[in-house]
Amino acid sequence: MKQGTRLSWPLATFLLLSSYVVLCPQGAAAAAPACATQGIVFVVDGAGGFEAASRTFRETVIAEKMPLEVRVFHWTHGYCRVFADQMHATHMTRSGRHLADEVLRCHEASPGQPIYLVGHSAGCGVILRAAANLPPDTLERIVLLAPAVATDHDLRPALASACRGIDAFYSRRDWACLGVGVLLTGTTDRRWTMAAGKVGFRPIVNDPGDEMLYARLRQYPWDSSLSCVGHKGGHYGSYQPAFLRAFVLPLLN
Repeated sequence: MKQGTRLSWPLATFLLLSSYVVLCPQGAAAAAPACATQGIVFVVDGAGGFEAASRTFRETVIAEKMPLEVRVFHWTHGYCRVFADQMHATHMTRSGRHLADEVLRCHEASPGQPIYLVGHSAGCGVILRAAANLPPDTLERIVLLAPAVATDHDLRPALASACRGIDAFYSRRDWACLGVGVLLTGTTDRRWTMAAGKVGFRPIVNDPGDEMLYARLRQYPWDSSLSCVGHKGGHYGSYQPAFLRAFVLPLLN
């Protein structure tokens, strides 16, 4: 029985880089994408309100002159309030509903424009809650970077909401934040188990319908070859500019 897809990095690299084409002309101002917007990306940072992931993501999109409108979804309790964000499940659920409302407003305003959700760490918990509140195929794609949710988190509602499914990046070398940190605080979905951002997601397949949904899940484990693009296996490696250019931005074409 096929339960999702785990790609080797050589194959993943070939598939992603071969699909990466330049969509915009050169010479535009650095403050904005070089051509008309062809998609909206909601970026959701992790716990603590540091906004490093969203800032780096926006700067990299501008530098690459990609035709994407990047919108940062603010959800945290405030700067440095990591434990409150990580452990307050009700707040995260409420934030997920607010994000879903934002997505629906965008979808209603421009029905043909693709909408992507990209999250890092605890922000992935907000994204998955939002996606679970959306109608099927509302989203184009979901990208999860070091997700701080449980390895057995039920992805079926989120997978149904994204016509191109979910791409999840994880690293067994993320032993500090998703190892020791999760051991102390639990995952964002209030489970005392391994985080998906450390070991990957474990599919929940009870019938052929579930199997079809989990065919939309693609998982990418870290390996040492990725150090050359700035990802050394830690919690913050998946949003380094070179890694974003090589492996994440091609998913948003």
